[in-house]
Amino acid sequence: MNTKLPTIPSEPASQGPVLRPALVLFAVLTLVTGLLYPLLVTGVAQAVFAHQANGSLIERDGQPVGSALIGQPFAQPEHFWSRPSATGPMAYNAGASSGSNLGPSSPMLAEAVAARLAALRAVDPGNTAPVPVDLVTASASGLDPHISLAAARYQMARVARVRGLAPEAVNALVDQHTEHRLFGFLGEPRVNVLALNLALDTGDNASHRREPS
Repeated sequence: MNTKLPTIPSEPASQGPVLRPALVLFAVLTLVTGLLYPLLVTGVAQAVFAHQANGSLIERDGQPVGSALIGQPFAQPEHFWSRPSATGPMAYNAGASSGSNLGPSSPMLAEAVAARLAALRAVDPGNTAPVPVDLVTASASGLDPHISLAAARYQMARVARVRGLAPEAVNALVDQHTEHRLFGFLGEPRVNVLALNLALDTGDNASHRREPS
């Protein structure tokens, strides 16, 4: 039985029929995914979530002073202090988000915690209450803009005393700036430190100042 073998062409077939649709598909996908889709997503974000899409900026007198999503350092006794940051080369560096990566048995971590405890005790020597852990340990991101409600309440007496405010006025501000659990059960109550300190600095609390004795 004779089997006829297929003839192998001596010249390669033209690539035109294959190349043309590939180029058209490339152009269409580039247009859709590289231009139209980003424009659509950006437009929806600006229309519906403009504050979040632009960095959740916090403004004072029309000028941005920070973001509600990124912590800032505060060391003055009249301000609430933020959670420590371990980012480098400076604290709360959004371009180098990271934790310290120090384990519980690390001598360096123990030294850092001891130094932070000493700083808190030095600025408020009469406060003998236990120090909340988030005031002496950094978060995993190093950018945490919040402190726990316990950390805020630990600092209230100091802030009220230094500013000459009635304790109940500072307590009311903390309550106003407390963010509660998402959907009532996710996470823990927390306080945005930058927003709280800006509220303290606005001067709206003059009527709540403690009368001199």
